Amino acid sequence: MPTARATLAAEHRDLTGKKVATLRRSGRLPAVVFGRGLDSDSISIDAHEFEQLRRHTGPNALVDLSVDGKKARPVLVSSVQVHPVNRRPLHVDLFIVRMTEELTVDVPLVATGESPAVANAGGTLLHPIESVRIRALPDQLPQSIEYSVESLVDFDTTIHVRDLVIPEGATLLTDGDDIIAKVQAPRVEEVVEVPIEIGEGAPEEGEGGEAAETSGDASDSPEG
Repeated sequence: MPTARATLAAEHRDLTGKKVATLRRSGRLPAVVFGRGLDSDSISIDAHEFEQLRRHTGPNALVDLSVDGKKARPVLVSSVQVHPVNRRPLHVDLFIVRMTEELTVDVPLVATGESPAVANAGGTLLHPIESVRIRALPDQLPQSIEYSVESLVDFDTTIHVRDLVIPEGATLLTDGDDIIAKVQAPRVEEVVEVPIEIGEGAPEEGEGGEAAETSGDASDSPEG
């Protein structure tokens, strides 16, 4: 059975611009809800409730949004503006979806397992890309796509987008030749030994010490 969607209650708001600071101080988060062919609506949501929602749902999870107690409509979190220092949400954009229309989204990739080239050869696992573009109906959008890195047995092996297992009902749009994982060989610094040659006429240890003392005496002697 499909999992019940998360819910989110919202209220229509008239405050805009700098006045929304009043909302934030009261624990409300300003947001805008919009959709294809629909007028956008300025709303506010409970800041704590939204934080809990973000922690327990994926980036492409559908949410049932109810504004002023009206019938809930499915939405996706389109974007979140956050504070540059404390990273708390400042503003949210919510997109109303039509369940019969496909959407195109970025789906994060999750690496599993352990690469032998990392564990046994000291390499570094690299992820040139960390998400792929997927098209699917709203209720078939994957939250993430997992892949194993256990096939990376040496520094020449790579994993490509075409190696991913795409969930049924979803269409992959990213180029299949793109590399999603490989292992970089450890850097080895080459140490070059330079032989030291003592030329003819170089003072022996005893002579060098005597010359230094003589030089010191000369510098201390009075002029004239």
